[in-house]
Amino acid sequence: MFTGIVSAIGEVARIAPGPVTRLEVRSPYDPATVDIGASISHAGACLTVIERRRSSEGMVHVVEAVPETLARTTLGKLNVGDAVNLERSLKLGDEFGGHIVAGHVDAVGVVRSVEEDGGSWRVVVAAPCEVMRLIAHKGNIAVDGVALTVTAVTNETFEVAIIPHTRECTTLGDLVEGYEVNLEADMLARYVDRMLGWKDKKR
Repeated sequence: MFTGIVSAIGEVARIAPGPVTRLEVRSPYDPATVDIGASISHAGACLTVIERRRSSEGMVHVVEAVPETLARTTLGKLNVGDAVNLERSLKLGDEFGGHIVAGHVDAVGVVRSVEEDGGSWRVVVAAPCEVMRLIAHKGNIAVDGVALTVTAVTNETFEVAIIPHTRECTTLGDLVEGYEVNLEADMLARYVDRMLGWKDKKR
């Protein structure tokens, strides 16, 4: 479980394709504090640490991504040297600064526009209809693992506001038109949608 508050920006150090793709990610985390089997969100996708070692620049950890993960997220398009938002899993007693994020990406969205607006930036993202139905004005959305508040919504797009701190401390500062991002809708909206759909099917 995560909160959508990015704790580090990692760098893809190595990609080993195969039946299960192995990703090596360099980060500032202390390897002594990361257990084998720990969950870390990578651009919003929860992956399990299977190896970790100390490097001159911090830690290098290894995760594996199955074909389903690569197909439903942007992780399959990562290249060596790319930056990726990282968040370690929530521990009991940690500050809950964002919203409930499971690390289960619903779909990939596409940035339609990025405009500066009085010191912040307004970002419009197009999302598939199965995700748009779960997004509400002033509701929660995770974009590449970052917890954000929806400031506007249409049938095909939603808008979020990015403050300077978020641009500086996450990969969202690199967003441009056409950029693809991982999306996770609010967990409560997902269950409400499921319940309403189930009721309709029973009628």
